[in-house]
Amino acid sequence: MRISGTVKAKEMARISLGRAILQGKCPQCRQGRLFKSNAYNLKKFTRVNDHCSNCNVQFARGPRFFEGAMYISYVLNVGLFLTSAFIIHNFFGKQPVSVYMTSIIVAVILLYPLLFRYSRIIFLFAFGSIRYNEAMGTDQNN
Repeated sequence: MRISGTVKAKEMARISLGRAILQGKCPQCRQGRLFKSNAYNLKKFTRVNDHCSNCNVQFARGPRFFEGAMYISYVLNVGLFLTSAFIIHNFFGKQPVSVYMTSIIVAVILLYPLLFRYSRIIFLFAFGSIRYNEAMGTDQNN
């Protein structure tokens, strides 16, 4: 059975929820980018696009909307602390407290841009009141 070109293009353009979150895509169409630059562009990694370039939905749902993302950031950081401590304890045996502190601080510094972004992405998907619209889930450039 052969699939027509337009149906196949629509199937390929459809992005899962998990993939949209991992790639930082728009919650409504899952095509447009949420952030203006890559995560390790340290001058611009915090800048969020105002609107989706594909469907024009507004990302910030109100003034100071993304302040709620700090709670998700807290949870992500606690998870990072616990994971780091678990790995050190189970793979390297008993270590002095300074080893735990140094490794956790280094991990937080190296992963801060990603943790910052994913806290905002998760917050927007969970609390942004933007629902996926499959009709908008195809790239308008095709």
